[in-house]
Amino acid sequence: MGLVSMADPTPSAPQARKLGLKPGLRLAVINQPAGWSFAEAPVDLELVNEGPADVILAFFTTMAEVADRYPVLGERIRPAGGLWIAWPRRAAGHRSDIDGDVLRELILPTGLVDNKNAAIDEDWSGLRFVWRLNQR
Repeated sequence: MGLVSMADPTPSAPQARKLGLKPGLRLAVINQPAGWSFAEAPVDLELVNEGPADVILAFFTTMAEVADRYPVLGERIRPAGGLWIAWPRRAAGHRSDIDGDVLRELILPTGLVDNKNAAIDEDWSGLRFVWRLNQR
């Protein structure tokens, strides 16, 4: 897809820092909601639709969607990369059957482990999964 950059880069932008976005990484954004964008454009990332990625940010509104898609997404994570599963924030008044506990129950048996949670923005929560060290 190409590089994402901005005229006045701010690599320490809180959202980019939360998500671990750094120059030179390959980023895949899956199921991007209509109207959603980064608070500040990430600096010099390669956006990819296919193949391996250092960071995958995948948006879901139901556990059924997660269960259907996460195995393929896990296969795309580079060994030291991460998969962010994002779901609508209850704190913002949104409803979803997704939460950290059900995500862990589904995903931990595959060898991925969660190592960070964050409010991606006011509407989306996220939990990052990475490969266990012995599986990298």
